[in-house]
Amino acid sequence: MSYDFDTVHNRVGTHSAKWDKMEALYGVSPETGISMWVADMDFPAAPPIQRALKGMMEPGIYGYYGDDAGYLAAICWWMDSRHGWTVNPDAIFTTHGLVNGYALCLDAFSKPGDGVILMTPVYHAFHRVIRAAGRELVECPLALVDGRYELDIAAWDAQMTGNEKILTLCSPHNPGGRVWTQAELEAIADFARRHDLVLISDEVHHDLVFPGASHIPMATLPDIEDRLVMMTATTKTFNIAGTHSGNVIIPDDRLRAAFAARMMALGISPNSFGMIMAEAAYSPEGAEWVDALVNYLDGNRRLLDQGLNAIPGVRSMPLEATYLGWVDFAGTGMEPSEFTRRVEGAGIAVNHGATFGTGGESFLRFNFATQRSLVVEAVERVQAAFSDLQ
Repeated sequence: MSYDFDTVHNRVGTHSAKWDKMEALYGVSPETGISMWVADMDFPAAPPIQRALKGMMEPGIYGYYGDDAGYLAAICWWMDSRHGWTVNPDAIFTTHGLVNGYALCLDAFSKPGDGVILMTPVYHAFHRVIRAAGRELVECPLALVDGRYELDIAAWDAQMTGNEKILTLCSPHNPGGRVWTQAELEAIADFARRHDLVLISDEVHHDLVFPGASHIPMATLPDIEDRLVMMTATTKTFNIAGTHSGNVIIPDDRLRAAFAARMMALGISPNSFGMIMAEAAYSPEGAEWVDALVNYLDGNRRLLDQGLNAIPGVRSMPLEATYLGWVDFAGTGMEPSEFTRRVEGAGIAVNHGATFGTGGESFLRFNFATQRSLVVEAVERVQAAFSDLQ
């Protein structure tokens, strides 16, 4: 089956955060600008999701969600067939998105003042939640080696004080697009064991992996279950982030009981729309759509890389996964305020690298999960904005 990812959909005025908030946040008009910041896509959801939602809407009755056996089975099928990971359905919790799931983990597995480790630069929402929860944010910078992020375990070991209780892994990495290797994941697991840390592995981008790379779920490593929390969702993969529905999967009985207690105390229950859409997404037809999507995103990635790397001093980090280009402007010799002004002045709203923590200061993040014509236009605008360097 062929899918249309090329038709441009006008999202302005549709309560789209990506388009309707860009002027307030970045000074870029949605009428003339291109939105390439927050991580949602400009493509309609997969056909099975749309059919399931229509089927739910037609009776006009929207009550509490009941039997979740099909929903849990769909998650287990997807993780097994797509990732080689056998999931116990009893280990699955449904939260109001993964940022909510992460916040619940901080609440369940640490107390105010405890250290929570981020491998920076990394997804900016983690920083916000850690600080808001009154935990100590511990930044362990990734090493930038030949334009690619690598672990720096020895330096991280030297940083530890014993106050740290949680290690956060972003796998695949956002914003660097790394798909961590088996050896790297084993090193992270060893680090967590050595310092007695609960390891939270955010794997929300695990379905968006480009040819040549292969994602390995942290849960498939040996001897890590006693301290592991996995976070997955349909939302990034299928462009249904508005459902605010995610899964926290906890293999260990002790950790699972602690998390369940916090969910019960806070009165958290599932969103029926999100669960029905997720069950429809995690299907053979949904898998076919994802394969087509990744192929299209790969083409967009190549266009972005080729166009931005043609600008002297600009380097787009080679991505192995995600649809988020991580572009380094350090070689231009410009201050962040200057290269950011040029990009936004060209009518492109992008995420500022400094918000991702230490190591992100010279970067901007470009979301290329949009129609190819807009990627082409964005590249042309950026090239024009830096034409004096040519």
